[in-house]
Amino acid sequence: MSGAVVTGGTRTWWRRCLERAVDGAVAAVRGLVLCGLAAIGLIPLAGVALTLLYVMRGAGELLGLHGGPYPGKLGAATIALIASIPASRRLAKFTRYLAGRWCRVAIAAPYRPMPRDAEPNLVKLLVRRAGWLLGDPATWRDLLWLPVAASGGLLLAAAPAGFVLGGAVGAIAPLRLPGDGSPPHLLHLVVTGPAGFVAVALGLFAAPMLLHAYGNLASELLGPTRGSQLEQRVTHLARTRSDTLDAGAVELRRIERDLHDGAQARLVAMGMTLEVAGQLVDTEPAAAKALLAEARQSSAKALAELRDLVRGIHPPVLADRGLTAAISALALDSQVWVSVDGDLPSRPSPPVESAAYFAVSELLANVVKHAEARRVWIDLRHDNAMLRIGVTDDGVGGAAPGHGSGLRGIERRLAAFDGVLAVSSPPGGPTVVNMEIPCELSSPKTSSC
Repeated sequence: MSGAVVTGGTRTWWRRCLERAVDGAVAAVRGLVLCGLAAIGLIPLAGVALTLLYVMRGAGELLGLHGGPYPGKLGAATIALIASIPASRRLAKFTRYLAGRWCRVAIAAPYRPMPRDAEPNLVKLLVRRAGWLLGDPATWRDLLWLPVAASGGLLLAAAPAGFVLGGAVGAIAPLRLPGDGSPPHLLHLVVTGPAGFVAVALGLFAAPMLLHAYGNLASELLGPTRGSQLEQRVTHLARTRSDTLDAGAVELRRIERDLHDGAQARLVAMGMTLEVAGQLVDTEPAAAKALLAEARQSSAKALAELRDLVRGIHPPVLADRGLTAAISALALDSQVWVSVDGDLPSRPSPPVESAAYFAVSELLANVVKHAEARRVWIDLRHDNAMLRIGVTDDGVGGAAPGHGSGLRGIERRLAAFDGVLAVSSPPGGPTVVNMEIPCELSSPKTSSC
């Protein structure tokens, strides 16, 4: 029995070593790719250097430090700069992508939003776009990243591959230093003998960590600064505030229209019916009694419409029993089969509850109208200070924000709370909608016996 345990543990140990070796080899190869990317970055860096050279040469001519004209310096400098800056931005974007995929360091784009105002004059439009590009501090940080990637980043990315390749060559084909006193060339510096295996192991072990360090280095220059984060935050809040105000105005107009066309019209008609009944109560009691019955029916219908209107503003079940019970009530009233799974240990704040409830209500309405689904599954969770709601149906798919399915309105509703909406709806289905809203739950109520 003990032997089996030892054998299993040994196999597990060897399996872990093999997994570490494979991860290290993959990281070393990825480091070589990043080295190639850094080498490509030297091309736009050379363009910027050429621009500085021409500008300095032109300044020297203006100061009389150079004799004779220097033809084409301004045009060459302009062409070099125009070609270098967009190239450096594309390389920076690709580096951010690889840092997130390979280095496990997510780097957000720090760029300012592009001006979208229409400009009929093409020259003015190009000048405005150039001003936006040159006035963005992230542009110059992208350029600064090029020499950093070609120096420190190159060492971080290439060191593991160098250890692995050098150690492997030295371990397989040991080389000796020349005995005639001549200086050794590069191949003689390879680690030889058993030390080669140590170098390979060291390279494989250090490759993932150095790759992660490369991602952190890239994040320092290619990520948003504190100022740009605040600027992006202000822009996001301004946009979501505008969307929230627009949504609120639309909701108020809907309530006004429903009151005017529904309950208000019925109440006016009921008042007129009661007035006629009052005039007939002495002369024609039977007709007055019929009018009173009609007024009673109108009052019941008006009351039902007011209840529906109040339920559309804030459902009583949501206020009394919370989000899970309110969504379960939606499921019972739905025309398709709906399963609600998950429960919340306590309640989010009322605005978050309301936003989540109406988002689920809109999604269920979309399923009934467009999805041709037979079953819907709703999952509610709260973890890591995030309310997560998943809605899945077995319908025909093809849903996407902006296609008239109401998903854009849900996005605006959730954006007011920094929430996000993710939709996966391939043609033929199924449709999976995930919503995440940052929120804290209230403390669960406790009782003492």
